[in-house]
Amino acid sequence: MKYKLTNETKKINNKILYRIKALKNFGNVKRGDLGGFVQSEKNLSQKGLCWIYNEAKIYDNARVCDNARVCDNARVYDEAWVCENARIYGDAEVYGEAEVFDNARVYDKAGVYDNARVWGKARVYGDAEVYGRAWAYGNAQVFGHARVYDDARVYDDARVYDEARVYGDAQVYDNTRAEGLGSTIESARDTARHGVKILTGYFPNS
Repeated sequence: MKYKLTNETKKINNKILYRIKALKNFGNVKRGDLGGFVQSEKNLSQKGLCWIYNEAKIYDNARVCDNARVCDNARVYDEAWVCENARIYGDAEVYGEAEVFDNARVYDKAGVYDNARVWGKARVYGDAEVYGRAWAYGNAQVFGHARVYDDARVYDDARVYDEARVYGDAQVYDNTRAEGLGSTIESARDTARHGVKILTGYFPNS
């Protein structure tokens, strides 16, 4: 075993979470180091270099494994998985049945939830959200107040930011930039690529 539950607890949504303590050296964790909080040992694998730092919280049936790290005040809960070399930090949240894996990063106040998937070297940050059955992967970045949802796909070197909305079965890829207040890409017919800037629509209430 690489860690144990301590007697230090926190209560969240009527659930009792326990701070963890390292039992041996591994990665950048030293024996005796205190980590974040879990509801039970099923939330954090005893194998690999994965760890929960600071005040981060993992609970319900969520799972952190392999070499993944969850730091700061981030939360992973429901049935979500964070694995491989993924990093979740800041005040980010991953929940529902979402998965963040590979070398992906989710941070700041970003959210990944429902059945969304984020992987590769993708980044989701700021106040951005990826949800529904959406995917962000490759070197994609979703940030600002952007939303990617439904069955949308954002990949390659694409950037979705500001107040942009990508949804339906839309795809944004290559080195496309979807930006600006109210940008919207809502279906495959609006698929964008090859560096096109999408600046259509104005949806102040979306």
